[in-house]
Amino acid sequence: MGFGGIKNYNSEAQLARAITESWVAKNMYCPRCGNAKIIKIKNNRTVSYFYCKNCKSEYELKSKDGPLGNKIRDGAYETMISLITSNQNTDFLLMGYQGQYLKVKDLVIIPKHFFVPSMIEKHHSISSDAQRAGRIGCNILLQDIPRQGFIKIIDNGNIIEKSKVIEQLTISSELSVEDIEDRGWLFDVLECVNRIPEQEFSLTDIYFFEPLLAAKYPQNNNIRLKIRQQLQFLRDKGFLEFNQRGRYTKIKLK
Repeated sequence: MGFGGIKNYNSEAQLARAITESWVAKNMYCPRCGNAKIIKIKNNRTVSYFYCKNCKSEYELKSKDGPLGNKIRDGAYETMISLITSNQNTDFLLMGYQGQYLKVKDLVIIPKHFFVPSMIEKHHSISSDAQRAGRIGCNILLQDIPRQGFIKIIDNGNIIEKSKVIEQLTISSELSVEDIEDRGWLFDVLECVNRIPEQEFSLTDIYFFEPLLAAKYPQNNNIRLKIRQQLQFLRDKGFLEFNQRGRYTKIKLK
């Protein structure tokens, strides 16, 4: 899908921000409630925020020229960590576009409850601007987000059906956990489950990832108990079905 209404700006960054914001304001519905429009929140910062008048949901837009890749640049590291740990962060809309052709290639939404501090990487600014020199920014590590939290709205130029986007976001909301430590464990175990190719798996299959989790949580001496707790959560939420003799079947984990 293409952009329009380009004006004169002092830098490519300003131009990119203006045209991507304009595109979202003209074309994007609310992925949470389906309201036809989300509106730009006016502010004096370089952050692009949008708001749904119907359900009050807020979205932060991040965009880049080219594929989204494994990471995308965000603002100040400490601010992002503070927002996540206090559960005050917003949903993210991530846009990948082709600057040469002014086309939106990819657009995804990452629900706010899918973020944990380990998904945020420090980035040291090399700007010569005195106000920004030495500033510690951050990158969002997209490859660390389970696929259930990476919901496609536009995929390689193809528009995903609105009802499907809303359905996927609604299902993902069942994975919302307020406690940050518990959230981290849930998504780490969920990603391990995602890596098992079969629809049915055993505790032995998931215990294969025990060394990986032990390296990430060196202070925890009972990794298998934590794994079983997350499997219980996923079962209670209907994402897994427990079969006899320690076997599980994936239900909503596509």
